[in-house]
Amino acid sequence: MDRHYLNEIEGLENPISENLARWIWERLKLKLPLLAAVEVSETCTARCVYRGN
Repeated sequence: MDRHYLNEIEGLENPISENLARWIWERLKLKLPLLAAVEVSETCTARCVYRGN
C-alpha cells in the first residue's frame, strides 16, 4: 500500500499503523477465517500487531 494514498481511502482518514492494521483485519477476516493477526511495520523497530476484537 502506498502511504501517499492512504488518506484517500474511506475509513483510513487517520492512517496510523494501529488503524491500518484494524482496517486490513476487517477486510480479510471473513475471507481468511484462520487469520490470527495482521502486522503493520512503519520502520524496522516500529510496528503494530492486531489480533482482532
